[in-house]
Amino acid sequence: MNVGIICYASIGGSGVVATELGKALAVRGHSVHIISTDVPFRMGEFQAGLAFHQVLTPTYPLFREPQYLLSLANKVVQVARQFDLDVIHAHYAVPHATAALLARQVLATSGAARVPKLVATLHGTDITLVGNDPSYSQIVAYSIEQSDAVTAVSDSLREATSRELGVERSIQVIPNFLDCSLHRRLDLPDLRRRFAGDAGTKLIVHVSNYRPVKRIDLVMEVFARIRRAMPARLLLVGDGPDLGVAYRLGRELGIASFVDVLGAQEEVVPLLSIADLFLLPSEQESFGLAALEAMACQVPVVASRVGGLPEVVEDGVTGRLLPAGDVEGMAASAVELLSDPDRHRAVAQAARRRVLDRFCADRIVPRYEACYRAVAGGVDSPSIPL
Repeated sequence: MNVGIICYASIGGSGVVATELGKALAVRGHSVHIISTDVPFRMGEFQAGLAFHQVLTPTYPLFREPQYLLSLANKVVQVARQFDLDVIHAHYAVPHATAALLARQVLATSGAARVPKLVATLHGTDITLVGNDPSYSQIVAYSIEQSDAVTAVSDSLREATSRELGVERSIQVIPNFLDCSLHRRLDLPDLRRRFAGDAGTKLIVHVSNYRPVKRIDLVMEVFARIRRAMPARLLLVGDGPDLGVAYRLGRELGIASFVDVLGAQEEVVPLLSIADLFLLPSEQESFGLAALEAMACQVPVVASRVGGLPEVVEDGVTGRLLPAGDVEGMAASAVELLSDPDRHRAVAQAARRRVLDRFCADRIVPRYEACYRAVAGGVDSPSIPL
C-alpha cells in the first residue's frame, strides 16, 4: 500500500512511534511517505520504501502566526496526488487529522483519481490537554468523528476520549511498540564505569521531553531521597522547557554533583543498558513509551499510577506504580528494589518478558496493516486483540 504518515518531528513518543511504524511498514514492502516539518528524530539513514516530505510554512505580515495547518494540508494534497496514497495516517487529531480532512476535501472536489482514507491515532496531548480546551474541543471531536478509523495507544486514552469529548464512535486500541531486536540490554562495562565510577553506585535514569506534566521536580526529589540511602547517580536524558528546574533543584537539594544532564539523545539503548532503575513520576501519561524502552532493556520502572502506565508497567512484577506525587513512596520502592539484588534481577527479567510478550513490532505493526486494509476496502476497522 501507499501510506502517508503525518507526525511531529520533535522528541516525544508520538513522533518516535510514527517514525518507527513508517520504517517497519517499509521493511514489510509498503511505500511510506513521512510528512513533517523536519526530518523526524528517529528516521535515521536512507531506507528503501521510506521517503520524507517537508512541510514549509511561510510567514506573512497579514497573518498573526504561521499557518501550519494550511501548509500541511497543502503538502498532503501534493503527496497524495503524486504518489497515489491509499491511506493517510495522522498522529494527533489536531492539527494533523484536521489538516488531512481538509486535504481530502480538496482532493475530492478537484477530481483526484483517488481520495485516500484517513486513520487518526490519538496519543494523549490532543485529548487530555488540547481536547479539554474549549478553544479546540469541537474541532478535536469533529476530526475524530470524521476519520475513517481511529486508534488510541491505550485503553485509558480511549476512555478519556469518550468521556472528555463525548465521542461515540468506535476507537481501536493499538499500543505503542518497539523493535525488540534493537531495544535490548547491551553489555557496556566501560560506559557504566564512566558514569557510576564503581560497582556499588546505582544509576538512575529519567528520559523525557521535560514538559511540566513530566514532573522533573519530583524526579529530583525522589533521587535526593535515594541518594541519602545509598550511593547513586542520576542521568537526565532529553531536553525541554522544564530542564532548568532540574538545575535549580540540583543546587537546592545538594545533589547537583551527582546528576549528569545528557541532553537529547537519538539512541537511548546504551544509556538504558547501564541503568539500574528508571524514574517516571509523571502527572499524566497516555502510554509511557519511555518506560517501555526501559523495560525492554531490563530496567525496573518506578512510576506514577496514571493514564496508560498501568497497561505498560505491571505493579510489583515489572516495577512499582505509586500515586502521582507520592515522593516518599517512590523513593522507598526504589531503595527497596535497589537494595535486593535477587528481587531486582527478577523484576528486570520480568520487564523484558512483558515487552516481548505484548509490545514488539512484529505483534503490533500487523494490526495497523489490518486497519489500513479495512478502511481501504471500505469496511469498518476490525478489533484485533493483543
